[in-house]
Amino acid sequence: MNLRRLVSVATVLTGLTLAACGNSETVPGVSDQATATSTLAPVVETSTIPAETTTVVPAPVTMSLAFAGDILIHSQVWKAATVNDGGSGYDFTPMFARVKPLIEGVDLAICHLEVPLVALGEKPTTNPLYSAPTELAWAIKGMGFDRCSTASNHSFDKGVKGIEATLNEFDALGLGQAGMARTPEEIEPKVFDVKGIKVTHLSYTFGFNDIPAPNGETWRSALIDPSRIIADAQKARDMGARVVIVSMHWGRETQTDLSDFQLTNADAITKSGLIDLVIGHHAHVVQKIEQVNGVWTIFGLSNLISYLPTTDAFPNKTQDGVIVTADITLNPDGSVQVAQPVAHPIWVDKYNGVVVRPVLTDLVDPTTSEETKAELAVSLERTRSVVGEFFPVAP
Repeated sequence: MNLRRLVSVATVLTGLTLAACGNSETVPGVSDQATATSTLAPVVETSTIPAETTTVVPAPVTMSLAFAGDILIHSQVWKAATVNDGGSGYDFTPMFARVKPLIEGVDLAICHLEVPLVALGEKPTTNPLYSAPTELAWAIKGMGFDRCSTASNHSFDKGVKGIEATLNEFDALGLGQAGMARTPEEIEPKVFDVKGIKVTHLSYTFGFNDIPAPNGETWRSALIDPSRIIADAQKARDMGARVVIVSMHWGRETQTDLSDFQLTNADAITKSGLIDLVIGHHAHVVQKIEQVNGVWTIFGLSNLISYLPTTDAFPNKTQDGVIVTADITLNPDGSVQVAQPVAHPIWVDKYNGVVVRPVLTDLVDPTTSEETKAELAVSLERTRSVVGEFFPVAP
């Protein structure tokens, strides 16, 4: 082979060797000395295509709620509960069985217990100073309620013993409450969690039937005072509450029309921007539902259960009531949206063992007597005239 050809072959072999070294994706290592001693730096491959990024947007969280009106236990009610229990104790459970499905399926259910529970060793009492059997709390829990408002004109009926008996039993059952207190700290706003949403429930009353606070301890319950309510709502917000619900024991007994006291206080507290929903009771009749300063206000739920007499002073419309349901959504941006409430009409049947009836359901139930259906139909029209636009929409 001539010299020129030898040089040419050597040049080609050198080029191939260098080319192979430059395209290698192998990281130089101790075992690869030939590559490691190369004077050519390895080529680092880069891409001009941008890497994909994934942004996770938090989903809105919605909780369902239910609210019921006054649980006012007259002697006729607890005597019927004795019959239910066979003549010895008290069983209120059958009284609520027909409306239980409205309560147990929601994320947060709130009742209004208007009377204290009986103290240990004492017997229940009725008007004018009430106390209900302890077994009532068992039925409240069994029905599916999570908590109750307890500030009412009867909060002080049995003094300290009544308040402590009520709250001790609630604690034992895991029921929450707002409106009564064993200590000054207990009356302060509390924040609790529902589906990851921080919620506060506050409870106030127009008065205590001129009964002074036990031992002068005015912190035992809470009066309606817009300044205080707004301050409490602000405390709750400062504690992290995203939703603030206020229960108001107010209105004129047996009067469907709203009082100036209701209108003035509703306006004062809702325009603060700190309250998301207002729930009212005490009038013992159904009152209207409307937005006040953009805040849904259920002025009067009437009774969940009672045995008010049917007289000129207490007409049979006191047997009418509503259980109100609503959805509240916490949006990713922190805003809260309260859906339009839905009013489910109920009726206290005083003639068949004291039973709370879901009116729309029992009207079409073939087991409901024609006599009872006639009563339900009249009750439905009374309630429809007040809150009919908020009735459930038929599927």
